Amino acid sequence: MNSGYNSDFESVKGKCKELPISDQFIQELKARTAIEEVISDYVQLKKSGRSYMGLCPFHNEKTPSFSVSPENSFFHCFGCGAGGDVITFIRKIENLDYVEAVKLLAKRAGMTVPEDGRDDGMGRLKTRIYEANREAARFYHKQLYTPEGERALEYLRKRQLTEKTIIHFGLGYSPTSRFELVNHLKSKGFSGSELISANLANQSKKGYPFDRFSDRVMFPIIDLRGNVIAFGGRIMTDIKPKYLNTSDTPVFNKSRNLFALQFAKNKANGQLILVEGYMDVIALHQAGFENAVATLGTALTNEQAMLIKRYCDEVVICYDADEAGQKATQRAIGILRPTGLRVKVLTVPNGKDPDEFIKSYGEQGSTRFRMLLEKTGNDIEYAINKLRAEFNTDIVEQRVEFFNRVVPVIAGIDNTVERDVYITRLSEELNVEKSAVANLVQKNLHRKQNKLRNDAQRQAASELSAINDRMNKEKQFRLRAASAEEALLAVMLRNSDVAGKIVKNVNPELFITSFNRRIYEVLRERVKEGREIGIEDISGDFSIDEMGRITDILAVRPRENDPFAAAWEYVKVLENERERLTPEQIEQSSPEELNEYIKRLRKMKDKG
Repeated sequence: MNSGYNSDFESVKGKCKELPISDQFIQELKARTAIEEVISDYVQLKKSGRSYMGLCPFHNEKTPSFSVSPENSFFHCFGCGAGGDVITFIRKIENLDYVEAVKLLAKRAGMTVPEDGRDDGMGRLKTRIYEANREAARFYHKQLYTPEGERALEYLRKRQLTEKTIIHFGLGYSPTSRFELVNHLKSKGFSGSELISANLANQSKKGYPFDRFSDRVMFPIIDLRGNVIAFGGRIMTDIKPKYLNTSDTPVFNKSRNLFALQFAKNKANGQLILVEGYMDVIALHQAGFENAVATLGTALTNEQAMLIKRYCDEVVICYDADEAGQKATQRAIGILRPTGLRVKVLTVPNGKDPDEFIKSYGEQGSTRFRMLLEKTGNDIEYAINKLRAEFNTDIVEQRVEFFNRVVPVIAGIDNTVERDVYITRLSEELNVEKSAVANLVQKNLHRKQNKLRNDAQRQAASELSAINDRMNKEKQFRLRAASAEEALLAVMLRNSDVAGKIVKNVNPELFITSFNRRIYEVLRERVKEGREIGIEDISGDFSIDEMGRITDILAVRPRENDPFAAAWEYVKVLENERERLTPEQIEQSSPEELNEYIKRLRKMKDKG
């Protein structure tokens, strides 16, 4: 049980101040930071009019819907709704909080964030977790060379790991006692609650922290900035679970990180090898394949796929050859291919994993694995070969079944030339007219396109009705009011002079939906204090998802020719909407109240 972690995390999260950095510093940082230059480090952008377009790094897409506007200093994805300023982008893509993102951008711009004596609670907790993890990694590594750790060291040496590799990956050992690490870290000044928040310790029923890892070979997990963010621990007996991993913490999310990526990204050269476990990665690195990475005790996620795409154009899946490994391979293909990555599948012969295969050939292991790598086919060939193994195509019925199962695979190929190559191959292999194969593939394509069209229509209808608006759940019940609120907010964000007049005359209570009212209150407060209210000025006041919604409000609305006149039209709409009852209120009203309400509506209509 880790009962202390969530409550501690949430309490700090609730108390932390998001913006301990002066407006003056943020203004200077903005002046030195071009949003399109920062984002182009992560996304391939192409000029499109006054903006830039690219494939969104936050969801899988084949047609660019990710827009960057240097003029307005924001990005917006018309596909998934992500959006915000450059700070929001760094927060989202690097999984950082606001202050951490500002520090990263400041370092890039050659600036130093001023230390003004203030510190947000969550930022301090994260710093302490990083420090605790680093000290824990040192402790575990030293334990490897103690008498108690001798068995773990012998285990690693039996796995044929060299001393250089053990040191390079910082491998270690967690002692059998459940208080060794806790006592060590407490002697270094760390509190029990900090160790529980880092998931280095669990909490007993009596409230005492005790070591999470015991009698295991330890694998530190390091992020791209060199921070130790988590650990994996492997048992040396048959006790389950074989691997125990750090749970999610304020500095670690298992779905957004990859083991050894901090090394592999510099050796990728356009290609990463994706394997299942820590030992496979380490064995491959030791054999010279330093572009290998692994997931962290879970199946591949969309976030990890997008992370892989940042560092290569091609990924080779090299999972175990057993049934579970093959299922995982097929699932990974479905996640990786939509990102636009070239996907290959390497199946190690005789059911071995990469580590076993390399060791079985001794000094020739590296050469043999490289030969496998060079002969590896793509994911389409892998899928077809798997189907081919299921059927005896000498039997007519099975040949027809194989044909029907392969056609959808070929129809899933986006490149028309590649698709035609496989149509020709299938025609020749089964002695079927190419036109017949092509026609069936085309029918599959039409079905797929119709499904996409229907899905898009349903999505459009859903957006128009606002039924799936997660940020503003009230919008679906008061569409006209919420639309007027959003239009008014867009005017304010674009026109600070008009915003000044609006806040003098519009009370927050005029806003009907609470989410839009909160945005207005933030803008109103800043205007009254004489502070800027551009999209990049308010990002410290809202979460990443909220910034995406605010950016969407700006991105989908054209600029008004007369913003002042338009603003008062929107105010008039809100004044009228304020008088309208919701369906629930109507249902609960008495006949007399309803008659009075109808009279008010008629007067509003007469006033025009």
